[in-house]
Amino acid sequence: MFIRRTQTRNTASGERYYTHRLVQSKRVDGKVRQITLLNLGRHFDVEQSDWPLLCARIEELLSNQASLVPTDCPSVVERHAQRIVAQLVARGQERAGVESGTTSGSDGAASRGSVFQSVDVDSMALVRPRTVGVEAAALWAMAQVNFVGLLESLGFTGPQRAAAIGSIVGRMASPASERATHDWLGARSGLGELLDVDYEAMGLSSLYRISDRLLRHKSALENALFERTQTLFGLKTTITLYDLTNTYFEGEVPNNPKAQRGHSKEKRSDCPLLTLGLVLDGSGFVRHSEVFEGNVQEARTLEAMLEGLQAPKGALVVMDRGIATEANLIWLREQGYRYLVVSREQKRQFDPERAVSIQNAGGETLQLEKVLSEDGNEVRLYCHSERRAKKEEAINERFAQRFEAALDKIAAGLSKPRTTKRIDKLWERIGRLKEQSRGVGRYYDIELIPDAKGEKAVALRYTRKPAPGSMLTHPGVYCLRSSETDWDEETLWRSYITLTDLEAVFRSLKSELGLRPVFHHKEERADGHLFITVLAYQFVQIIRHRLAEQGIHASWRRLRQLLSGQVRVTAVFGQPDGHTLHVRKATQPEGRHLEICQALGIDRQPGGVHKYIH
Repeated sequence: MFIRRTQTRNTASGERYYTHRLVQSKRVDGKVRQITLLNLGRHFDVEQSDWPLLCARIEELLSNQASLVPTDCPSVVERHAQRIVAQLVARGQERAGVESGTTSGSDGAASRGSVFQSVDVDSMALVRPRTVGVEAAALWAMAQVNFVGLLESLGFTGPQRAAAIGSIVGRMASPASERATHDWLGARSGLGELLDVDYEAMGLSSLYRISDRLLRHKSALENALFERTQTLFGLKTTITLYDLTNTYFEGEVPNNPKAQRGHSKEKRSDCPLLTLGLVLDGSGFVRHSEVFEGNVQEARTLEAMLEGLQAPKGALVVMDRGIATEANLIWLREQGYRYLVVSREQKRQFDPERAVSIQNAGGETLQLEKVLSEDGNEVRLYCHSERRAKKEEAINERFAQRFEAALDKIAAGLSKPRTTKRIDKLWERIGRLKEQSRGVGRYYDIELIPDAKGEKAVALRYTRKPAPGSMLTHPGVYCLRSSETDWDEETLWRSYITLTDLEAVFRSLKSELGLRPVFHHKEERADGHLFITVLAYQFVQIIRHRLAEQGIHASWRRLRQLLSGQVRVTAVFGQPDGHTLHVRKATQPEGRHLEICQALGIDRQPGGVHKYIH
């Protein structure tokens, strides 16, 4: 076995370059012939002086003569040897058939009753485990919407398609940075085997560049994927959900104008932020995404997101109170949209005598009061949840006790030396306490009793006086506003619950698909990182939607855990005639994993069975 360096020429450009091949001499019909085992390409980076060592190491691995890495073998040689042996085994099925007289069945397994090999069982070694369970499910989801064909139609070359699929599947299976994804593709995943792509030879820059290219085609990709999912599942775009979340950067980001400090939903206001807005349909598929500045005001984003989407007039828009300003509601009515929103009004009201009772999915009883506006064009639904009431009461009491304890401390200090007693300073201190009280402080009447000169306080008195219609008098009450005046109470409330599905989407994006944090400093790279996460979510949603139709309801975290147990592994056996048999196949799915494969129609043996005799 040796490496041959051959000069060749690009017929299109006329460029001359060198290519490398792994070659083996064999005697065929009494004559010695040189057979190419593997094309190593033009970018083969092993020094020529190390070629004999590399070939010797490949021979050792194929013969199963050395289970440990030799101390005198450079790491670059060992890495290439392991990769080349894996490719020989994965692609050596035809040679194995010629040498051993075996064939393979249509399912990748050897034909029944026709393959027998004598092996030394004690010599068995299991090498090169690579995960394929999540990867197979991800490729199944991509096939449902012909994602590879979509990339090809957009001008993506073969290597670019491989990089795009690798980035997205990596985000689904092992969410992390592009650098970590590159390591995962090369060292832990069997995705390359399923696609016949050598991810170990793919440079890290390929993943960064594909992020830029995917982002340039963002609109076309989002539109095509949304239309194909609607057709795939027979969905109708009757509900449009809209909300925003944000993610944070690690470190300072001087070169990204969108990276701004603002209110972080992850309590990371100490870091620069990016805001991601999503428009989804009622089934949870993304129609459009947009990246905004970290300090963007939610209420100002609605028009920019919905305009140009070609959403059907009359679609129901469901959104949270942060976006449901009066100006936005007027705009929705003018554009012909219906709406169901969480009201921004501060005053709470609820009349249990006029309410109807329903049960939610958790078995909790809710009370709903429907109130029509005076002009009859809008309806308000006041909702009371006993569980929510107990939670709010506990929160209110905790902050009330904390606030009163702080007031008592101020009052006690008025009779002690060397404590603040000036009335103006005390009011400043009380004002800071109110800011920290989560709104409870405004329901107290506080009085400072001045001394004879009116400059210092001699006593502090306070009384809790909850205002009517506040969270203290009406805990557990929230209000919905809608243009659907003909709907009954239960229909309004259950339509609103779809908004909680959007909250679940954001939780999935952030906790299951690695949306946070962002490590990129360039604006386009940060936007690309978020867009790859959105694309990964689309394929996760295809899997979960199909499984839900089959009665399997589980989070992506749980599904990923079940699927990730399946790996492809090579079993190596010594044979009595001195040859070495390599058999590479996937482990058998079982239990819940098997149910998932059956529900999706996924091949239980992704990658098939490959045999190689050396």
